[in-house]
Amino acid sequence: MGKLNFPKELRYIIIAVVIVALVWVAIRLSFGVINPFYVVASESMVPRLNVGDFVVVSHNIPFDELNKGDIIVFKEPVPDGEEADAIVHRVNEILTDPEEKLVIATKGDANSGAIPGIDFPIYEINYVGKVVMDIPKLGLVTKAISPPVNYIIIAIILVILFFLFKKGKDKEKRNEIG
Repeated sequence: MGKLNFPKELRYIIIAVVIVALVWVAIRLSFGVINPFYVVASESMVPRLNVGDFVVVSHNIPFDELNKGDIIVFKEPVPDGEEADAIVHRVNEILTDPEEKLVIATKGDANSGAIPGIDFPIYEINYVGKVVMDIPKLGLVTKAISPPVNYIIIAIILVILFFLFKKGKDKEKRNEIG
């Protein structure tokens, strides 16, 4: 049985796909969530976080180990069937409900008080993760390259790669002939 001989371009694509998959798995294991990246969408955390700041969250920090003052990302409590928004706020209080379940009250730094029904009650099921890093304004770049711009950029990159591979093939043929 012979050795499989893939074209050089296909080998590069396979290597790139494997690297992307490994990076994705490493990110997922490191942060405990499929997507640890969020962009701050409101001014509720000014001056600590501003609109367009990029935050990285870790779900590997358990809900019961959060402390007052931690900045977390959570899904707002909504009735079943409704889409919950992700919110970035600071832990304001840690309490227990009548059933002795841990419950957190949050508040945006720029807000005068907690917003009933959004900032409280936050249960473990609402918890996405604790903010472990923020990069000012990087989220503006991710918003700028959201659909359809990202599709256009990907298409341009693919066209450039196609022509580079074609140019390489043509050069190889000329070298074989000459």
